[in-house]
Amino acid sequence: MNYIVFDLEWNQCPYGKGQENERIPFEIIEIGAVKLNSERQIIDQYQVLIQPRVYKKLHHRTREIIQMDMKLLEREGIPFYRAVKEFLKWCGEDALFCSWGNSDLLELQRNMKYYGILQLLKGPIRYLDVQKLFSIDREDGDSRRSLEYAVDELEIEKQQEFHRALADSWYTAKVLMRLRSEIVDTFYSIDCYQNPKRKEEEIKVFYPGYEKFISREFDSKEEVMADKEITSSRCHLCRKNIRKKIRWFAAGQKNYYCLAYCPVHGWMKGKIRMKKTEQGRVFAVKTMKYTTEEEAIEIRTKKEEIKRKRRARKKGEK
Repeated sequence: MNYIVFDLEWNQCPYGKGQENERIPFEIIEIGAVKLNSERQIIDQYQVLIQPRVYKKLHHRTREIIQMDMKLLEREGIPFYRAVKEFLKWCGEDALFCSWGNSDLLELQRNMKYYGILQLLKGPIRYLDVQKLFSIDREDGDSRRSLEYAVDELEIEKQQEFHRALADSWYTAKVLMRLRSEIVDTFYSIDCYQNPKRKEEEIKVFYPGYEKFISREFDSKEEVMADKEITSSRCHLCRKNIRKKIRWFAAGQKNYYCLAYCPVHGWMKGKIRMKKTEQGRVFAVKTMKYTTEEEAIEIRTKKEEIKRKRRARKKGEK
């Protein structure tokens, strides 16, 4: 297996959000990538400029950050569909995508869908979020640092300017090479732009300390919360259903929480995050994670605070 560490540069509507194409809010104008072998050694690189076809003028921020102009893109760039086909051929069949954060893989697929070639990249896609892995390996697992911060922290020599696709891919690869193998091999991510459609496609992943479940699509949040598999609570180690101490409750429009207790392994907190598809349907990403007694108290307090606010709101409406 090879690691494909890639980075994208993209443009957006220069005339404001009101005039953007909703199907492709960010148009890719450059792909850069570095290929690592199974030993995480750099063996090849790839770079291509892409001719813009949706936004024919560069947004001022894009122009400032990447130091390119439209004339260069039109002169040296190639059509997107051709660039992606060449890129995927270069990646090879046995490849694992890696990126700094989770946005590049999303925008790659969104651009591919716009041009009618999404079938070339089947999802949901397993990949490595190097930004997350750096946090797990070197910090608290929750913080999300900039690429330049990680490069400085790991004392990687700065040989190129940041904010060009190939340079950022190279720096991301250098960070990946410094991370512990047990972290890289364990904490992979799953991109769900192409989310599960049917029950047999649903995804269950067990990580050290927590479980993740990605559901199929439903017509509404109410249907999601009526599904027994989604609302079940299970101990990550026992793999047995355990009793909820606090049933699922909504905190905002997208998140639901619960609190459960395993008599052998202790407290577990559950979180369901609702995700909307482009067609307006809904699927859920559920995590069940071990937690401390202090965090369990925080969840209880959160629920009570939400109940208090709802009561006050209803009283005010009367």
